[in-house]
Amino acid sequence: MISTPDLVRSFPFPFAADTYRYSTNVEPAGSVVPTPVGRWGERVVDVDSEYEHELAERAAILATDPTRSAVLPHMRAACWDTMLTLMRELASGYPESMSLQRHGAGWRWRNDRLGIEQDFILGDESTLPAEPLAYIAGQVQEDIVLLDQRDGDLFGDAGVVTFAADWSFGFDVGMTFLEIHGPVPRLRATGVITRAREFLMRLQPGETYRRTNWTLTIGRRLDVSTELYHEWGPDRTMIKSVTDEEFGRLVHLRVEVQHLIRLPESGSICFLIRSYMLPLADIAAVDAWRVRAAAVLAELPEDIADYKGIIGYRDRAVRWLRAA
Repeated sequence: MISTPDLVRSFPFPFAADTYRYSTNVEPAGSVVPTPVGRWGERVVDVDSEYEHELAERAAILATDPTRSAVLPHMRAACWDTMLTLMRELASGYPESMSLQRHGAGWRWRNDRLGIEQDFILGDESTLPAEPLAYIAGQVQEDIVLLDQRDGDLFGDAGVVTFAADWSFGFDVGMTFLEIHGPVPRLRATGVITRAREFLMRLQPGETYRRTNWTLTIGRRLDVSTELYHEWGPDRTMIKSVTDEEFGRLVHLRVEVQHLIRLPESGSICFLIRSYMLPLADIAAVDAWRVRAAAVLAELPEDIADYKGIIGYRDRAVRWLRAA
């Protein structure tokens, strides 16, 4: 086993069948999903053993590239709404180390994992050390995108995204939901993306849903944004020539658990993207996962494999899993 046991036990293995196609695949959040080695899905905001490490990585990325964070002026209220919503999720999920309480004219937030105790007044940015979206993004492992609903459409008008899987938040800021997903094959032709937008626009205040997405990533690298393609893109060629042992250690199944929350006060939609990774060597240690992952990769249509950037080593991944 390469990964720590808690990361294997909580891994959200994404395949429910031997085939995969793009779909809306949304379900109400909060229900536990059992796996052969553990479970996942209990909490909307998930904190694990990588918490401090991933937050330090996010801070370093933002210091190097501030375009990974953006808030259009009309989204200020949604940022406060997001901060309070995520604080409540953290406090209810991890009461032993986090709490949110009314305090005088405002609130008191405690996060013992990071040594934080902060009094603040809702709407007053001078009572926080950073603007509210940046502040809470520094305390959750999820990437955050805020969608504003207006003029019969959804717009990605704010967010903090440091762990993008081959896309650029800085490029997408201000785009519509359909424009953001334009490059994904089959979505428009099958009607999936239109149905997804309609579903999101019908969400009621406080409703929370989730879905999963997946790809393969070489190395345990969270930041595979298009901005850094020059760094990680060559790995897709390199991986073809490594030994079988290195292949199983380097190629990771990367799963996004995406939560969709209609914020209660602002009415914006908070889109959370949490990325989990396990190397194929750990996937293969769970036989049901090994067999299912090999079947999905073998059957995956070429246009989807190409879009996910795995077409060059997909067949080797299938052979590796079947031989493991």
